[in-house]
Amino acid sequence: MEEDKYAKELEVAVRVVHVACALCGRVQERLLATTNDHVLAKDDDSPVTVADFSVQATISWLLSEIFGVQNVSIIAEEDIQTISKDESASLLEAVVNTVNESLAFASKYGFQSPETTLGTSEVLEAIARCNSTGGSRGRYWVLDPVDGTLGFVRGDQYAIALALIEDGKVVLGVLGCPNYPVKTEWLSYHYQHHQTAPESSLTTPDTGGKGCVLYARKGSGEAWLQSLIDGDNMLEWSNCARLIRVSSIEDPALATLCEPVERANSNHSFTAGLAHSVGLRKQPLRVHSMVKYAAIARGDAEIFMKFAKCGYKEKIWDHAAGVVIVEEAGGVVTDAGGRPLDFSKGMYLEGLDRGIIACSGVTLHEKLIDAVYASWDSSNL
Repeated sequence: MEEDKYAKELEVAVRVVHVACALCGRVQERLLATTNDHVLAKDDDSPVTVADFSVQATISWLLSEIFGVQNVSIIAEEDIQTISKDESASLLEAVVNTVNESLAFASKYGFQSPETTLGTSEVLEAIARCNSTGGSRGRYWVLDPVDGTLGFVRGDQYAIALALIEDGKVVLGVLGCPNYPVKTEWLSYHYQHHQTAPESSLTTPDTGGKGCVLYARKGSGEAWLQSLIDGDNMLEWSNCARLIRVSSIEDPALATLCEPVERANSNHSFTAGLAHSVGLRKQPLRVHSMVKYAAIARGDAEIFMKFAKCGYKEKIWDHAAGVVIVEEAGGVVTDAGGRPLDFSKGMYLEGLDRGIIACSGVTLHEKLIDAVYASWDSSNL
């Protein structure tokens, strides 16, 4: 039956993302409690932490154990060049320790822990195994181990994103959002508080219920949310999940816009002009990572727009999981020309028309597409 086609893959994907959320939570706590010893600069100058490599190694190892190494192909953000350098020895040691610590808790999430501790070579092998280049044929996983690394190192929002693509189409997506608060206003609180407060004080007003995993299978018409488990609780499948739907707001004056925090690869001024032209009146919600997609899918915001500056190429791991979750929750995601995003061209969203627009419904989406066409020629993008 069609609904059973990806049942095992979806369940495993949700469980491994739960493992990754717990891993990241432990690393972030330590990171904020000490100095940033294990933050390195990659070639693009973005910070990368022990969490990025540890999540990638852990998810790669678990998927390979469950489905067989020969059956698992993964595109992921990190490669082993950075972590294999002599000056990265302490980071590599921390990654190996973190992976083994995480896998020791595997039974909480329905997995078997490895019989013996993984060695350095096995951890490096798991990271290096994520070397798929994608394309329009075959099946492969797409992983962003820590999306929004800047948010992660600041104690702010970040996400673990895992999607499965088959013959160029996203068939399921899972988003782990370890700091996604239960109450929508805490997202804004968290961001504003970060601007004026020391990192060590970055906590939500109430930590109860903090963190969730969202997931969806393409064509199901359903998107689901699970709270992260705590203490010694076991992850139950799937009776602890609840359905989520996008917001029903169609009036732009009542709609909330999400946009990236960083200005480096996003044109905030053009987005602001579009927002004004369609009648958006509320202050934008600036959030790190694919948590923006989660906010729309859950009905906490209505719009996400991203218009990258000239020369920037969108990576598929920054969007695949979020797009399918928003669509199955009832939303719409296209490029700025109104066309579906194409995940079949490899590691990048090739042929993207100007930018990306995600909305809770068709009415808002059409207004934004029209506004783009009306104002694009006068922009400097």
